[in-house]
Amino acid sequence: MGIVVRRDAGIYAYEASLRRAGFELIAGADEAGRGACAGPLVAAAVILKPGRGGQIPGLADSKLLSPAARERVYDQVVSRALAWSVVSVEARECDELGMHHADLAGLRRALLRLAPAGDFALTDGFSVDGLGVPSLAIWKGDRVAACVAAASVVAKVTRDRIMAGWHEDLPEYAFDIHKGYCTPLHQERLDQHGPSRIHRMCFDNVRRTIKVSAL
Repeated sequence: MGIVVRRDAGIYAYEASLRRAGFELIAGADEAGRGACAGPLVAAAVILKPGRGGQIPGLADSKLLSPAARERVYDQVVSRALAWSVVSVEARECDELGMHHADLAGLRRALLRLAPAGDFALTDGFSVDGLGVPSLAIWKGDRVAACVAAASVVAKVTRDRIMAGWHEDLPEYAFDIHKGYCTPLHQERLDQHGPSRIHRMCFDNVRRTIKVSAL
């Protein structure tokens, strides 16, 4: 397409360049929970409004925001976006597909659920096929493209809320603290209690605890 965007041009530059090239509805997609060994992988997609109406105060990569700031940005995104969607790929399907394919499946499903659909899709890190529209994978896209950053916030906040809900059912694992990621605290609880129904058996550290729990 001949579009060149400097990485220091600002978080809204990708959408602006694509609109100048004739693409009106720019969809961004990102996921949360790829590296967790428990709970779902959550993918989100967002189309922001063009111009100043689509600029979200405080928008940034979800990993750079505090929990309180993520909640504030989340509220702004879901109330002001032209379209947004979010999907969960549960632990069992992550095991069946493998994490890379589960990631792609989640991103694809989120993008295809947008209404209206995007004319162009930006994804964080990995190319996603089967979208029916042109797309571009951007390295660290959640830091340089606004719609991808918005999707990262929606995915992260949604997943954190899901894991807080699982903490109510399975408090012994402390999901409210580590959100299913492979932290020392999580491993300690895994070694003590064995895998739960939301743990991903495709992770070696989870499979190892089966023998421990059997003993």
